Amino acid sequence: MTGRLSASRQFSRLYTAATVPIAVIAFDFDPLVHLGSSLTVRWQTLARRARLRADDLVYIVIGAAPGAIVAGRIGYVLLVPEAFAAGPSSLLDPAVGGLELGLAVVGGIATAAIVAVLLGSSVGRWAHIATIPLLVAIAAGKLAMVLGGSGQGRFFSGDWATAFLGPGPWISLAPAVPSHPAQVYEGIGTALAAVLVLAAGSLGAFHARDGTRLLVAVAAWCVARAAVTTVWRDPDVAGPLPAGGILALVIATGSIVGALLLGVWLPRRARARDEAASPVWPDPETRPPF
Repeated sequence: MTGRLSASRQFSRLYTAATVPIAVIAFDFDPLVHLGSSLTVRWQTLARRARLRADDLVYIVIGAAPGAIVAGRIGYVLLVPEAFAAGPSSLLDPAVGGLELGLAVVGGIATAAIVAVLLGSSVGRWAHIATIPLLVAIAAGKLAMVLGGSGQGRFFSGDWATAFLGPGPWISLAPAVPSHPAQVYEGIGTALAAVLVLAAGSLGAFHARDGTRLLVAVAAWCVARAAVTTVWRDPDVAGPLPAGGILALVIATGSIVGALLLGVWLPRRARARDEAASPVWPDPETRPPF
C-alpha cells in the first residue's frame, strides 16, 4: 500500500510539472478562512451555510444587464432629449447619446432581483452581498474615466483642477481647459459611501440580510452624486442642481423609503399578522398547555 501511494504521489508530481506550465489557468489560493488562531473554515462551507448557489451569481449578473441598459437609456432621454431629435429610431442607435448611470443602476438591480426570484434564490441575501462590490465598481469606473479624459466638470482655476493635454483623443469637450475633476469627486464620494455602509454594518445596522443595506448604499451614493452634479457642465434646473442631480435625489429618496419599508414597516406587519393568526383565549385558566 505504501508503494502504491508513493507511486501515485510521484505520478501526480510528474503530471503537474508536465502540464501546469502549458496554457492552463492555475488557481493558487488558500481554500481556508482562518478566523483567529484556532478556527479554520472552508470558503465553500461559508457559501453553503449562506444557502446561496454560487452559480446563480452568473445568471443574476447577466440579468442585471437588460434593466441597466433600458433604464439607463430612458434616463438619458429624460436628461438630454435633444440628442434624439432624429426620431424614435435613434433610441435604438448606440452611437447616439449614452446611458444615465443613476437609472441604469436602478434598472439593473430590478432585473437582477427578478432573475433571483425566478431562480428561487434569496433576493435579500444576494442584495446584501452585492452592496459593496457595486459601490466599488462604480467608484473604480468613475476614477477610470480619468484615463480617457471624460467626466470633466465646469471650468475651474483651483489648485486641484485637471486638464488633458496632447492630441488625445479626449472625450470631454475643451479638455485642455482646467476644470473640476467631477469624475474624481464622484469616485471619492462613492468610496466614502461604501465606508459609511461598512461602518454602519459593523454597528449592527444591517443584521437582517433583507436588502436594506443595498438600498441604503444606493441612497448614500446618490446623495454624493447629487452633490457632485453641482459642478457638472449641465445647465442648472433647480438651484445649483442640474437635471441629473434632481434625478439622483429622487432615486435617493426612493431608496430610503424602500429601506424603511424593509427594515421597519414590513417586519411590524409580519409580527401583527402572526399575532392575529394565533388563537386568543379569554380565560388563561382554560388555555391548553402548548
